[in-house]
Amino acid sequence: MTVAAVQSGQAGSAGSSVFDEVESRVRLYCRKFPAVFTSARGSTLVAEDGREFLDFFCGAGALNYGHNDPRMVARLVEYLHSGGPLHGLDLHTTAKRHFLRRLRDVVLAPRGLDHRVQFCGPTGTDAVEAALKVTRKATGRRQVVAFTGAFHGMSHGSLSVTGSRAARGGHHLGGDVLFLPYEDGPTGRFDSLAVLAHLIDDPSGGAGPPAAVLVESLQMDGGVYPASAGWLRALRELTAARGVPLVCDEIQAGCGRTGRFFGFEHAGIVPDAITLSKSLGGAGLPISVLLLRPELDVWEPGEHTGTFRGNQLAFVAGAAALDLWEDPAFLARLALHGDRMARFAADVRALGLPTRARGMVVGVDTPAPEAAERVQRDCYDRGLILETCGRRDSVLKVTPPLTITRADLDRGLGVLHAAIHREITPGREQG
Repeated sequence: MTVAAVQSGQAGSAGSSVFDEVESRVRLYCRKFPAVFTSARGSTLVAEDGREFLDFFCGAGALNYGHNDPRMVARLVEYLHSGGPLHGLDLHTTAKRHFLRRLRDVVLAPRGLDHRVQFCGPTGTDAVEAALKVTRKATGRRQVVAFTGAFHGMSHGSLSVTGSRAARGGHHLGGDVLFLPYEDGPTGRFDSLAVLAHLIDDPSGGAGPPAAVLVESLQMDGGVYPASAGWLRALRELTAARGVPLVCDEIQAGCGRTGRFFGFEHAGIVPDAITLSKSLGGAGLPISVLLLRPELDVWEPGEHTGTFRGNQLAFVAGAAALDLWEDPAFLARLALHGDRMARFAADVRALGLPTRARGMVVGVDTPAPEAAERVQRDCYDRGLILETCGRRDSVLKVTPPLTITRADLDRGLGVLHAAIHREITPGREQG
């Protein structure tokens, strides 16, 4: 079957019926955005019927640099033509060497990070699993502290530290996880750090020092709640003073979504471990890493493995993506785009809807899940794709590509603002 035949829909059953006939009921996003997409470039997706959509969804954070960035595609094509290995487990390859050098020189060294790089399985949840496993081994302790509203993945260990009951479902998850309220959330602020310190320090508190504290510097799926710099610094001080490893999950907030490479940078802290995935692969290619301070790197050789922990194409595209972080023009545009997103958030607040913004993400609270769904559908009908999130999927999550043009950013935000105005009259619905 040729590429042209696949793109034209000739592969398999006619039209889109093959999806209903063959694919599992578990599919989700294709139900919200039912077009059959055939091509993509930058911030634009093109359906086989010719419709074009601005993509403010960005592969749930895996496409921060947009679709088919020509610089990354050129590197991939060059590598494919060179006959470089496409699979390598953890063997040394030239692609991995170049990626490690770029990660060290562009990301780690300028931030004073001496962390070791552990390549995990291909998805973010694999890095979280590794973080849970290694911190428990390093400390000899079992209990882990996580926060309400957290989302860390869909595998067993990652679900155990994920707050969403919908995600956890009826799965029988292991214990040894203590949930505390995140700094901010739908129910307001709570001094969870005072509670944590009390539980650790009280010899009769029933807790004691945990194996790790796992936190997102910006909760994305939880409803777009950014942690303040002061709260993160206090959490870092609390954990460091008590010998508790602090793990920052940067799988969605990292790789520039907050305007800086890491979401925790605005607080000036250094976590003991950092999980990265999604846009680290540059062009949406799967890759997942755990960054570990040397004293936490207590693995025995082969103790934590994975068949696809050496994605050569992701090394190539990921290294090309890191070049952007040395490009003054990219960094200047990123800052300007962040300012535009903040102004959009202020405009929506003027309509009476609470918003939260940081860098290239805005969360918009709607009165009810049905209201968010109406706005999402209205935007889709007018050529804009975006996701909902939050406790009841009542938050609009606005995540355009970092590399979007100013014209497309303005156009997409205009479509969304108009949809909010059409579909939601503040006070019309109760949450």
